[in-house]
Order: sequence, then structure tokens, then C-alpha cells
Amino acid sequence: MKIGMQFAMPAELHALPGARDLEPFEIVSGVPLYRVAEDIIACAGGIGKVNAAMSAEVLCLHCGVDMIVNAGVAGCATDLPTGSLVVPSEFLQHDMDTTAIGDPAGHVSTVDRLTFPTWKPERCRALLRELGVETFTGRVATGDWFATLCDRARWIRDTFDPLLLEMEGCAVAQVCLRNNVPFVALKSVSDHLFAENQVEEYFDFGQALENLGRVLLPFVLALQKEAL
Repeated sequence: MKIGMQFAMPAELHALPGARDLEPFEIVSGVPLYRVAEDIIACAGGIGKVNAAMSAEVLCLHCGVDMIVNAGVAGCATDLPTGSLVVPSEFLQHDMDTTAIGDPAGHVSTVDRLTFPTWKPERCRALLRELGVETFTGRVATGDWFATLCDRARWIRDTFDPLLLEMEGCAVAQVCLRNNVPFVALKSVSDHLFAENQVEEYFDFGQALENLGRVLLPFVLALQKEAL
């Protein structure tokens, strides 16, 4: 099974052991592609939903992957410790808004849905547990906004009840849905949305990257052995 590992930032890709030494084997639409292991391709496509969707489409159509694993750091809307690993159960877009024509907040009319589930999150958590890693699970809210403590953040929390907020995952999930490609995600808590020192936390997310990088490739190798 061919798996695509989709990151936003190079720092997230470089958390993989030895990844800093990799050279791209191809660049497609500005997206550099790296061969991490046999039948495992990685890319860091850029921050935000457009970059995420473009890189996911490259992985689906150009690389022909059978599954995409979206990995990276994310802000936490609760009090999970920094570096906690989360296997998201579903994603939504908090900044998708056609409420003026009667849709609920977050509804994506193109595919007529609010949430985008991930592939077998409990099985993924079990695989990680077999690797000695305990994880959390919950909903993740995606949007083109670096979330900070303000009225908008409170509205997102109260409207969607997310565990995490980030800027790419739901775009990748939507691309996977339309390409009929299973979608898995693994996120590491980098900062806390409702903490007074949130920005300082974000710029000191070494622990979050270390925890993610240590387990990600073994997890993806375990996924390769799973029957879809």
C-alpha cells in the first residue's frame, strides 16, 4: 500500500528521523515530494487550506497514494499537556460560512456535509498503543486563521466543541473524500488557545515535534500492513 504523508511546515517533516537529509525526487506544482521509505511519500505543502488541498491532490492524482496521513502540530482548545498526541475522529471547517442562505455554520454544500470523518480512528489508536504510545481523540476544527484568544475563538469553541484547532486537516479530508482515498491524521499539541502565554508556547513547540516525529514513521509503517 502506498501512503502519502502530508505536512504543512518543513519543520514538521524534519521531525522525522533523517528527514533533513532527504532531497526531493520531484517537485509538482511547487510541492516537493520526498521518498521516506518504500511506498511512503512525504510532502510539506504549505500552511493553510489551499496549500493543503493542492498537496493532497498531488498525492492522490500524481502519486497515486492509497491513503493520506496528515500530521503536524495543532492548538488545543482544552487542557491536554503540550506534546500530547491526538488521533482526530473528524474534521470540520470553522470558517466555512453560508449561514446567510440557511446552512449551518461549517456546512460544505459541495459535498453536503459538516464533518469529515477519519479512517478507523480507534484502530489507529490501537496501532499506536501497540507502539507504546497513548493518544487522545476528538474533533478538529480547521480554518485559515491562526487561532488566538478572542471572541472568535470562544465562538468556535462554543459552536463546534473541537479538541484541537489547526489550518489544514479538513482541506485534506475533503480532497480524500472526493478521491475516495482513506484519510488518517495524527496531531501533536503545540499550544493552548485559551492560555495567556499561547503565542510563546507556539514558538517553543520542540516537544510537540519531538513526540510526533518519534512515533509517526513507525505508525505509518504499521498502517501499511493494515487491510483497507
